[in-house]
Amino acid sequence: MIMLSRLNGLPFALNPDLVERAEATPDTVLTLCDGSKMVIAESVEELVARVRDYRVSILALADQVAVPTPPAPALHVVPLHGRQA
Repeated sequence: MIMLSRLNGLPFALNPDLVERAEATPDTVLTLCDGSKMVIAESVEELVARVRDYRVSILALADQVAVPTPPAPALHVVPLHGRQA
């Protein structure tokens, strides 16, 4: 989630995956995937920077998660019998 502000200054959190587009008209108007619109105090450039920072933080956190690697199966060597040199 990213923190944004309404024009009256009240903060709110938004899932950036729901943003379809952002327009400066001159206020920044967000159009969400469901077609609803929101007017925010931040500029389009600030919105883009916050979304980028959010996504970078997700990738950084994913990189820190330790994924356990299963142990390699034991190899069994079976001698070949029959021919002798």
